[in-house]
Amino acid sequence: MIEDERLTAIRARIDGAARLAGHAPDTVTLVAVSKTRTAEEIAPLIAAGQRVYGENRVQEAEGKWPALRDANPGIALHLVGQLQSNKAADAVALFDAIHSVDRLSLVTALARAMEGGRRPDCFVQVNIGEEAQKGGCPIGELPALLAAARTADLPVKGLMAVPPLGVDAAPYFALLVKLARDHGLAGLSMGMSDDLETAVMLGATHVRVGTALFGARA
Repeated sequence: MIEDERLTAIRARIDGAARLAGHAPDTVTLVAVSKTRTAEEIAPLIAAGQRVYGENRVQEAEGKWPALRDANPGIALHLVGQLQSNKAADAVALFDAIHSVDRLSLVTALARAMEGGRRPDCFVQVNIGEEAQKGGCPIGELPALLAAARTADLPVKGLMAVPPLGVDAAPYFALLVKLARDHGLAGLSMGMSDDLETAVMLGATHVRVGTALFGARA
């Protein structure tokens, strides 16, 4: 099965990079980014043993994951795309982790939604390359946003970032590592199909991989 081969290859890349850097491979969570993939495309990867998945949109995830999770206990679902504040309650109800907390209004909405009992892990997204077209909290505003999130009692586990395309990702990952360390956070959601080795060597705890697991889109 090709899904078995792809999953084995990605896990080998993660393990190799972790061991090279002196990290325990089992400290890195592989998030299979299944956005735009159908339930039929996802099922073979579940059968191959992958248990953590990432989606970009609440509505898309609501349409395909309840049935998949009913049929496959133990699946964890992470939101890795931007989240509108008016979808916060839906996200809290569905996801086990939210990687895109990036503004005060969302902190407020998530805190209110979590009063119902579910408390998914949260990562604050940083606009690490200071790119106008990307989401994420500006670096200079990170201390204030983290303070607000902690005051609101959000379960903030770490930071997330997407470096600029077409450049060496290492300096951006290193900056995210420093920011996380400065703020006492252990979680680092960074690294995708093309740069996951760099991310893992620098300390990523979560890597978000799509194409390398599912293949190119038709």
